[in-house]
Amino acid sequence: MRIATFNINGVKARAEVVLDWLRDGAPDVALLQEIKSVDEAFPREPFEDLGYRVETHGQKGFNGVAILSKLPIEDVTRGLPGDEDDEQARWIEATVIGARAVRVCGLYLPNGNPAPGPKYDYKLGWMDRLKTRAEALLKMEEPALMAGDYNVIPQDDDAARPDAWRDDALARPETRAAFREIVNLGFTEAFRARKQGPGHYSFWDYQAGAYDRNDGIRIDHHLLTPQAADLLTECWIEAELRGREKPSDHVPVWIELDA
Repeated sequence: MRIATFNINGVKARAEVVLDWLRDGAPDVALLQEIKSVDEAFPREPFEDLGYRVETHGQKGFNGVAILSKLPIEDVTRGLPGDEDDEQARWIEATVIGARAVRVCGLYLPNGNPAPGPKYDYKLGWMDRLKTRAEALLKMEEPALMAGDYNVIPQDDDAARPDAWRDDALARPETRAAFREIVNLGFTEAFRARKQGPGHYSFWDYQAGAYDRNDGIRIDHHLLTPQAADLLTECWIEAELRGREKPSDHVPVWIELDA
């Protein structure tokens, strides 16, 4: 089972980019972020024509997450538990049925800038709710994962210029500590389980030729429960997609599970 997470930065702006990517890579499951579309306006038909079941949790002009699956999908839930007043569309989860069932959770964690401030408080509060949901997933003792745009630079090796990010909400000590607390519950960060060292990035700003200079950061992650980690065979970043026409500022991050 091949699962990819991809912040597409707008489905209306990049529908053809995403469709071409799906034709070329054919993931079994794609977790999309920043679809920037309400559910009823999401262009479902061309994705369904490629054999994908489509589940969305959308919001007009901002945020929005989706699950595309070639495999049977059931028990879809929307919205991160813990705050009934939170109207931002940042969380969707479902069970996909391959040779084994895997619970997949797609997320778009808040950016949090400017920090400190109300947006940063919202980010940390969201991460606290994420930790609670992560604990519940672990108690299921089944293959499960949380994947998406975490807006977290976990360590200095995950930025080409770490000093430039010291005061940014993506790399502040409180952000990194909250991320570590979640991982340390018993999750495996898939990419670092397979590859170490600097130079591996999943986001490059559109400004100042950042991609050409490889001035990037790694903020798109897969966190796996122990049962899912036991199935992990590979994880990779599809960095070359950033060099294509009309790209997102993110690229897909893939995992392969023996499931």
